[in-house]
Amino acid sequence: MATTKQQPLPKGIKFLFGGTAGMGATIFVQPLDLVKNRMQMSGEGGAVREHKTTFHAVYKIYRAEGIRGMYAGLSAGLFRQATYTTTRLGIYSILFDMATKSDGTPPNFATKAAVGMVAGATGAFVGTPAEISLIRMTSDGRLPLEQRRNYKSVFNALARISSEEGVLTLWRGCGPTMARAMVVNAAQLASYSQAKQFLLSSGYFRDNILCHFGASMISGFVTTCASMPVDIAKTRIQNMRVIDGKPEYRGAIDVLSKTIRNEGVLSLWKGFTPYYARLGPHTVLTFIFLEQMNKFYRNHFMADKRT
Repeated sequence: MATTKQQPLPKGIKFLFGGTAGMGATIFVQPLDLVKNRMQMSGEGGAVREHKTTFHAVYKIYRAEGIRGMYAGLSAGLFRQATYTTTRLGIYSILFDMATKSDGTPPNFATKAAVGMVAGATGAFVGTPAEISLIRMTSDGRLPLEQRRNYKSVFNALARISSEEGVLTLWRGCGPTMARAMVVNAAQLASYSQAKQFLLSSGYFRDNILCHFGASMISGFVTTCASMPVDIAKTRIQNMRVIDGKPEYRGAIDVLSKTIRNEGVLSLWKGFTPYYARLGPHTVLTFIFLEQMNKFYRNHFMADKRT
């Protein structure tokens, strides 16, 4: 019996729901983002490492700054999702629909990967101002009082960066940010589908939330390994200061070479645990929220369009 193709959601709704889903997930994982950023900045330039392990970082940050300190930069994290995730998931959905055949056949894996990388890079470009605000706001608490930027909110950060350092500074580190997004999207797509296939073939899992969570955690591990060197370059470039017109780093390659020389090769994966612990749950929560909003919209606003 022939089945009708499911009516696609309006483009504006796809963008809205994508960003909203990402923002909902961020509320749960923001402390892990903060810990990851602090650990990536710890020991910079060969200095003594402030945090020995993830648990040591959580303990020190909580003891010094309290629960509010763990959520420092939340406004920037939410704004990043409102810009980056809204654009990424919206563009991905639109390109995916364009690549889907008229009979409902989805695009092949190579096309999905290409769509994911384009969507990720575009979203990263749009979200770079929010990203640099987030990096600075989450890193501020580790600095001496006289060196802190003390941004009051993401909008205060954007305004001050523009007025004090120039508008183009909002896109500092845009290159590694876009590169990281492309690596993350490509790695997630490839590893998630393979992990899900492996779990289902084992006979111990069904295609449900538990399987999706397990596949996401496996995918998150692979993605973390692949993307962390680019991520630490992005973090340090966006947090660096320009002294007497001279920046601390000339670019991503300079960050990586100095980091390896002063801190060792393994330091490129500094903050691995909180990064990994954030990536899997954030992905799962984002898509759970997204699926529920899509379902709600279809049931309540598109019922009359069903055939």
